[in-house]
This record gives sequence, structure tokens and C-alpha cells, in this order.
Amino acid sequence: GRVLRPADIGLLASLGQAEVPVLRRLRVAFFSTGDELRSIGETLDEGCVYDSNRYTLHSMLQRLGMDILDLGVVRDDPRALADAFSAAAASADAVITSGGVSVGEADHTKTVMAELGDVLFWRIAMRPGRPMAIGRIRAEHGDAILFGLPGNPVAVMVTFYALVRDALLAMAGATPQPMPLLRCSAASAIRKKPGRTEYQRAIVTPAPDGGWQAQVTGSQGSGILRSMSEANGLIVLHHDQGSVQAGQLVDVLPFEGLV
Repeated sequence: GRVLRPADIGLLASLGQAEVPVLRRLRVAFFSTGDELRSIGETLDEGCVYDSNRYTLHSMLQRLGMDILDLGVVRDDPRALADAFSAAAASADAVITSGGVSVGEADHTKTVMAELGDVLFWRIAMRPGRPMAIGRIRAEHGDAILFGLPGNPVAVMVTFYALVRDALLAMAGATPQPMPLLRCSAASAIRKKPGRTEYQRAIVTPAPDGGWQAQVTGSQGSGILRSMSEANGLIVLHHDQGSVQAGQLVDVLPFEGLV
């Protein structure tokens, strides 16, 4: 029930233990969906963008110690998506997709999930990351848990750390522990309506009068990945919480140890 950390490895060595029984690494397949997506090194045609989500997911999964399988970009086509799901489920314990879980004409992930297995839930009261789906894919050669993440880059990271991370650790045999929250004073007012959990990118610095201070990184659009790169934590505004005044204490999820 525990991921072996550096101190654990040293402790085992101090006891002369050359080998210990462990569970195998969880195998996770992932891909992005979208006709407009191009991988690094490909020509960026008019109306297209580089796919950043696969590279972000690869790095996050790597840091969790998962055995990872990158399936590239799958076009916005139900048949292609079904084939990708079936292939992924046959070779992996879990499948992560980005994009295609909203309500647009080309958003087929949820529909194909329902055809191949079960949609356990879809759309959650959080921001960013509302159009997220979790379900199960049943394929001829194996089943897999599916995490359908939104397409916006920041939403991919927030939903991964809010929901997917602990699920993968549990599937791998670990007992996930809640990430510690840091109490910080808000450097400026933050608008929020009760009824959903919000995660705002923030830069945490020592406060002039002691303790810690959190300043949002500016515009919180879920497509602004630069704000996630600049931040060193996420302000967590809980479900029933309303707007925050400058100086009011808020919970912050630090990135150190997480990403």
C-alpha cells in the first residue's frame, strides 16, 4: 500500500534486503483527440495548433512512476475513437484522453464510451474541468478504466491532480494520502459564486507580516497554460465558498512535491 520513496529504499538497504515483493507498474495509455492537433515536428497548417496535452500528460504520468503508452492524436471520428479505445483497453489498465468530452458536434468521447462500456459520471461542479468523464471500456482483449479529460491545457492538469492522480495510485496498489494544503492570505480579491470548486493558479510568496501570501497569476482562462507554468500552487476555492476579499485566508495546493 505504499510507493517506495528514497528513504524507504535506503532503509531496505540498511537491513540487507536486496529484493522485496512489489506490484507491477500500472500501465496507462493516453491520446489526444482533435482534427486540428499536430505533434511537435509536424507542419502547422492554417487553423491547427500544436498538441501540448500529450506532452503534459506524459510528464505527469512519468512522475507518478507509471508505465506509459503514448497513442498519439486520434481524429474527431467516432469509428477512429472506438478503435483507439479498444486498442488502448487491450494493452493498458487505464486510458486517459484529452478533448472531445464537451457538447460540440465533434465531441464524441462520451458517446463512444457509452457504446463500449459505461459512463460512471460526466460533468462535474468544478472550474476548470467541468466537462470531464470517467467510465469503463470493455474490449475483446481486456477492460480498462477511462478518464476523459477536457481539451483545454490547464483543465487537463487540474482534473488530473484533482481526480485522476489518486485514482491511478489506488489502481497501482498504493494508499493515496490527501495532499497538504497551505493557508495563505489572498493578495487581492477573488470573485467566485458558491456551487462549484474552483482552482486558481497562484504565485505563493512570504507575506510581509509573516506567513504566506497568494497572488493569482492574472487571467484564469483554461487555455492559458503559461499561467500554470508561472504558478507555484493552486488556490482551492471550495464548493460552498463565495468571493474572497484581499487579506482573507485561502487554501493553496502547493506544486512542490505534486508536479
